[in-house]
Amino acid sequence: MAPPDTRTQILDAAEHLFAERGYRGTSVRAITDLAGANLAAVGYHFGSKAELLAAVARRVIEPINAAQCAGLDRLLARTPDPAVTELVEAFAGPLFDEMPAGDEGSARTSRLIVTILSDPAEEVRSWTGPAEDTVRERYLAAFGRALPGLSPEELRFRMRGILAVTAVDRVEVYQQRSPACLSPVAGEAARHWAITFLTAAMSAPPTGT
Repeated sequence: MAPPDTRTQILDAAEHLFAERGYRGTSVRAITDLAGANLAAVGYHFGSKAELLAAVARRVIEPINAAQCAGLDRLLARTPDPAVTELVEAFAGPLFDEMPAGDEGSARTSRLIVTILSDPAEEVRSWTGPAEDTVRERYLAAFGRALPGLSPEELRFRMRGILAVTAVDRVEVYQQRSPACLSPVAGEAARHWAITFLTAAMSAPPTGT
């Protein structure tokens, strides 16, 4: 098997360090040292540290987005107005599929998602592109039809909550390293618990002003 090329080595190193240290806590030199590359390689392959973050984030998120889109397509092919629990399953399910319990790479993906959601650096806020926007807007529209009493702003907040709850759960499960937590049965149970909890959270009455 051929070794990873320089671009892939940089992506792997950056994903590891961004997940562990955040955007501002990670220097380009630390990334290139871990990747075994020279400093100029980041500029050559990505242009800047911010663009490297965007490439790392997209590599992690694209499979999740693709699965979310496919799930929504299946629902909409059956009915124009899926139930909230079905939408939550289609949106949150791929997060569990791409971040199985007990896998170190999955835990790193989870930490990276938490970083994306919580890191105050402006560069972390601006990595998304049209593909990510399309997925979010399609689910917002579907949830909006299922929950017409919620404002778009509150819907967006609750959808961010789905991402946050799932990512934090995957990180915690990995860190516990308990055999019970890492079993397939426990992993499937956690998925069901999350769908139940998140469906209730999404379905809660609109927050009063």
